[in-house]
Amino acid sequence: MPLGFYIIMAAQFFSALADNALLIVSIALLREMAAPAELEPLLKLFFTLSYVLLAAFVGAFADSMPKWRVMLISNTIKIGGCLMLLLGSHPLLAYAVIGLGAAAYSPAKYGILTEYLPHRLLVVANGWLEGLTVGAIILGTVLGGILVHPTTIARMASLGFPVLDNGFQVTIALIGLFYLFAAAFNFYIPDTGVDHKPLHKSPLYLLRDFGHCLSLLWRDRLGQISLAVTTLFWGAGATLQFIVIRWAEHNLGFDLSQASMLQGVVAIGIGFGSVMAARRISLRSSVSVIPLGIAMGLVVMTMIAVTSVPVAMLLMVAVGALAGFFVVPMNALLQHRGHILMGAGHSIAVQNFNENLSILVMTGVYAVLIMMDVSINTIIVLFGVLVAATMVLVRLRHRYNQQQHDVESLLDQHLH
Repeated sequence: MPLGFYIIMAAQFFSALADNALLIVSIALLREMAAPAELEPLLKLFFTLSYVLLAAFVGAFADSMPKWRVMLISNTIKIGGCLMLLLGSHPLLAYAVIGLGAAAYSPAKYGILTEYLPHRLLVVANGWLEGLTVGAIILGTVLGGILVHPTTIARMASLGFPVLDNGFQVTIALIGLFYLFAAAFNFYIPDTGVDHKPLHKSPLYLLRDFGHCLSLLWRDRLGQISLAVTTLFWGAGATLQFIVIRWAEHNLGFDLSQASMLQGVVAIGIGFGSVMAARRISLRSSVSVIPLGIAMGLVVMTMIAVTSVPVAMLLMVAVGALAGFFVVPMNALLQHRGHILMGAGHSIAVQNFNENLSILVMTGVYAVLIMMDVSINTIIVLFGVLVAATMVLVRLRHRYNQQQHDVESLLDQHLH
């Protein structure tokens, strides 16, 4: 891999690390304010909404200038959200601004891979990016947990920094340094030399253009397969976070802290699966991993029979590894098709729109099931059936496409 790739990875790591650490700090601030408990999950909602509502605009923005500049601007917006939190803004509002920066950052960080690297390295690059992002999520969550511990907050307050009045402010300022590290790396990301489309000034034009791109990618015989898989994966992954906590409390007798640790175990599995996919799967053979999505749905259903902690941990690693192994090649294929059809930034914006809409819908359905007092084991079975059945339909659709058209030639046209 060229040096520029590792600079991109470093920028992404520090930015994602700060995002996840600030989520934990924002939750702690809500509790410090004695805010209602239902506001805590709204942090995720406010963060995610920007991906859906601004999808038509962030893709065009990402394709209108060099990706390093887009990443720098987006990272600056995140710094603004961090400053808002530092200056006493409501955590929901401040984290929504950070989500705005993240929504603009995403098309650039993925899009630059397709511009900067040859097609043969896309799966490897996505494996690195997904694995590193998972690592940032784990470390960011752990860092946030350490920083909001009462002992840490008291020690931060005792340091006597000027302007910073309390331990929370020192903690937020410390996390803000990671955004500054990311910004420093942004300056050294290479310009890929790809031509850029001037940003259109009409919002209606951008909405129509986004609708066209959305339709184009869903109609593409390879794009629709990869987009369906990644959309399902992110919706299912977000829902699985909540399912794992409730399942661990119900089947294993864990408290919230212990149940949250199991999420880290799933993340470790995703990281392992991502790395294995990067080493073993080429872009040409990416669709061959679809059966692993079916297997993931079936394996998830075995959770209902597990009451042993060691078995539970192995199961979580297995679920995460299957997820990582099948989503990384699909992600690379989607980026490749999107880059060919409409430009990297536009295609990632379409991907983000679908994936985050899936997160909102699937977590919403989960919340309704919980409100209806449906047992967690029943929810797990329904979840597993949904994932497996959807992946079966995706596989059947791909086979149909193969029978009707020479699908592989779509890749061959651009991989030589």
